[in-house]
Order: sequence, then structure tokens, then C-alpha cells
Amino acid sequence: MDFDLDETLLAQQAEARAFASEKVAPGAADRARLKEFPEALVREAGAKGWMGCLVPKAEGGSGIGNLGQAVVLEEIAVACAGTHVTISVHNSLACGALYAFGGDSLKALYLRKLATGEWLGCYMLTEADSGSDAAAMKTTAVRDGDDWVLNGEKMWITSADVSQFAVVFARTNPDPAVKNTRAISAFAVPMDTPGIEVGKREEKLGLASSTTCSVALRDVRIPADHLMGELDEGFKIAMEMLNGGRIGVAVQGVGLARAALEAAIDWAADAPLGGRPRTKDQRTAFALSEIATEIEAARLLAWRAAWLRDKKKNHIREASEAKLFATRVANNVCRKVVALMGEAGYGDAQPVERLMRDVRVTELYEGTTEIQKLVISRQILPR
Repeated sequence: MDFDLDETLLAQQAEARAFASEKVAPGAADRARLKEFPEALVREAGAKGWMGCLVPKAEGGSGIGNLGQAVVLEEIAVACAGTHVTISVHNSLACGALYAFGGDSLKALYLRKLATGEWLGCYMLTEADSGSDAAAMKTTAVRDGDDWVLNGEKMWITSADVSQFAVVFARTNPDPAVKNTRAISAFAVPMDTPGIEVGKREEKLGLASSTTCSVALRDVRIPADHLMGELDEGFKIAMEMLNGGRIGVAVQGVGLARAALEAAIDWAADAPLGGRPRTKDQRTAFALSEIATEIEAARLLAWRAAWLRDKKKNHIREASEAKLFATRVANNVCRKVVALMGEAGYGDAQPVERLMRDVRVTELYEGTTEIQKLVISRQILPR
């Protein structure tokens, strides 16, 4: 197995690292404090092809694939987790879903706009009573002549108030005897369609520069050809896209943990202990060594899952393993670094207090840590 990135991905990594350090990182703390959406950064990422990582160049994207996306977005996650999640959700769940499951007519209408970053996309799956049990959704889509009419309410939708496009999941088979997982369909929905009501931005512990809203669908009428994939097969689409989303969250965890490690190393180099830098203190050095090893292991799990996804091989277990491990590592690393730095880590002069707030959600969205364990157990244990 070759662990070296090819020249294309090395160049993408270098460009992303420069973009992250020069453009994304300098304003990250202010954007979080002011709850300011990074619109200019998202547009610049689009110009670089990073809003269409999974879309071929001929259709407006960069075509660097899931591994390339992981490499690029790790750099952005190091600089700003709020910017990362905006770009990651757009790629993995919205643009990626349209490319994989949209018909030719849908792609002609929307794909290039999404892949270039002209449009931003969101993913409407979660509801008040169907979080971990996504198939229990109440939102409905009813066929009416040449249209579908959608009604229901979604919540915790990333980028809902700044998006122009949504992938919406709704129940299309009303028969209660039909299993929920076989009664759901996926739809491509422009966000300016009459009947879409976006709620206020949620107040959150972290990721303050990323917007999250509830969305009400009131008699939202879309053309029949805006069905994505096959009728009543939407739950399969949702789970397939979440495999990619989980790799994205694993990458976010790696980026956050790396940011905490880099902050700790910089601090240790400047914080004297017994008349010399703390980097010369064995206890500090050993603690940072363990952190570095955990991050490297998490990255390899994420890259392996991304590589398998690019090869179109089964990666359900690997995506969940990557998310389970990387997000747990990220949370632990942020706690360890705050403890190591003491009051310096607790104050806002250092980025780790923001990182600690941002990292908590990684064990919650795209399936909680417990859901990842459930997914993995179903893959390794006999039925």
C-alpha cells in the first residue's frame, strides 16, 4: 500500500494550507465572536474548485475525490471549524448527492452552480422526533399531477439560511404497514421555492460562524423530475451520503486536534519552566508525543475510509470507525491541551478555548458516537 500522496494532491494540500493560514485563520476568532458567516471564504474556496471536490472538472468541480477532499479540508479545519463544516456539508451531502443521484435534467439545472460555489447547498434530514432514528421522519411528499408537494419541519440544518439548494428527505409512502426505511424519497429543492420558511439561527456552544436553522415546508411544490434516485429509495441515499459525511467529520476532528497540538507546541516553546522552555520538559514532551500519535492514527483511518469510498468499495464500517475514533481523539486532545496550558488555555488569548467549544459537536452530528458503535457492531457481529 502506498501512503504517499500523488503530486496533484500534494499541490492541493500546499495550496489549501496557504489559503487556510493566510485567509481563513486570521479572522477565525472574530468570526466566531461576531457569529459572522464566512461568505467570502466560501466563494474563494469555490473558485479553487473546493466546493465541488467530488465533481469532475468538466462539470465545474475539481474532481479530486474523497481523499483529495479529506486532504484539503483538514487544512481548513485546522484554521476554522465553522468554515470547514460549511464546505464539508456542501460537498459531501448536497453537491455530492446531486452528482451521485440526480438525473441529467437536475444536473443540468443545478450541478455546475453548486460545484463552482455560485450556489451553496444544505441537507434536510433531521427532524425534532427523528434524529438518530432518521427513518421516523414526519415530513411528507405527495404527488399532485406533475408535481410533488412537500410538508413538514426540519431542524439543525447547516447553512439553511445561506443556501440556494437543498436535498430534502420526505415520506412518500403513507402506508403505515410499510417499513419506514422503504417509504422515504429524496428531492432536489431550490431554496427560493414558495412555502420554504427558514427559522432564526440557532445559538450554539461552538461553530458560531457556521449557521444552523430550522426549516418549515408549507405546501412546497416542486416538479416531478426533482425526485432524486428511485421512488421510496431515499433512505438508502441518506445513509450512503452520511458515510461520506462521517468521513468529513472525522477529518474535522483531525483538523481540530491538530490545531490544538500546534497551539500547545507554540505555547510550550514560549512558556518557561525552571528557566527553560517547556518543550525541554519530559512530561510535556511525552504528553505532546502521545497526542501527535493519536492524531496520526485518526488521520490514517479517515484517509483509508476516503480511499475506499473513491474506489467504490464497501466502507460503512471504516467511515464509522474513522468518525468514532477521530472525534473521540479530538475531544480528548482539546481537553488535554487546555489542562496542559492551565489558565492560558482557558482564556481567549489562545485558540484552544474556541477549539474545545467547536469540537464537542463532532461526537453528535452525522450520527452520535453511540450510533457509530451501533453501525460498527452490525458490520462485525453475526446477525
